[in-house]
Parts: sequence; structure tokens; C-alpha cells
Amino acid sequence: MGEKLSLWRWISVGLAFAGIGVMTLEVAGLPWISLALAFSFGFYGLVRKKATLESFEGLFLETLLISPIALIFLLHLDWQGTGHFLHSNLTTNLLLILAGPVTALPLLFFTSAARRLRLSTVGFLQYLAPSCHFLLAIFLFGETFTQTHFITFGLIWCGLLIYSGESLYARRQRNRAALT
Repeated sequence: MGEKLSLWRWISVGLAFAGIGVMTLEVAGLPWISLALAFSFGFYGLVRKKATLESFEGLFLETLLISPIALIFLLHLDWQGTGHFLHSNLTTNLLLILAGPVTALPLLFFTSAARRLRLSTVGFLQYLAPSCHFLLAIFLFGETFTQTHFITFGLIWCGLLIYSGESLYARRQRNRAALT
């Protein structure tokens, strides 16, 4: 996308990679699922940034393209007797129906933001959701918090703070330059 990272942003990327490296060494292997999710969502962000469709129209097209696959899967579950839609109580059926808007609204917000932000900024913001999940796991669900987690979490968040701080500084510089 022609975006260039400043020295501070490269340092923040390096810290994030170091954090991921620490966890990779701890588990003695690459976290394939995490990397696949990160790259697939990063690729999705790139496609949405390059797409000429607005957020709502783009999400409609995505939904239209994926609907036949989802419908086949749901019918398969129903035929196997493992489907839950219309085979459960009213509350479960309503929750299943509401899962669509609950999923679609954040995607609309994401695609709208992805078009306005630098791709590198979108990439760094992708650390927020896993970090929130991490905090929920520890404080709400009582997961263990090891020294490795502390180092990993600390490195990634230091990188995020540096990146955010440098972004704010650069924005202020641009605003000052625009005023003069």
C-alpha cells in the first residue's frame, strides 16, 4: 500500500514480534491457528481497504457469496440431527437469529474504519481483541498467568503504546504544519 513505517513504528513491530517469539519458544512450536487467524484477517483488511464498495454494500456482497456455503453446512447439520435452529427452545432460536446482527455490526464498523486508517494501523489494532480475550481469560475465567504470558503481553503492549504514541505525535505535527 506504499505505507512507510517510521523508526518508532519499526521498533513497535519488533517488540510485537519479540512477544510472539517468546510465546512461540514457550510452547515449542509455531502457533499455527493464531497465525492463520492473524494473516486471514489481515488479508481481509487489505481486501476491504482496496475494495471500491462502501461498508454496507461490501458486507452485503460478502454475505451473498458465503451464504450458499453456510446454508449447505446448516442443512447438513440438520440432516445429521445435530442442528439446533428451530429444534431448540424459543430463547436459543432467538439468540441464533440475533447472532447475525451481533456479528454484522462490528464487521460494518471494521470495514468503515479500515478504509479510513492506514493498513499498518489496522494491523496493530488487531491486537486489541486478543488482548481483551486474554484479560477476560485471566480475570473472569481464572486462567493461569505465567511469567511467559507477562513477558509476551508486556512486549506486545509496549509495542502498541509506542506505535500509538508515535501516531499521536505525527498527527499533532501534521495539524501544526497545516495551521502554519
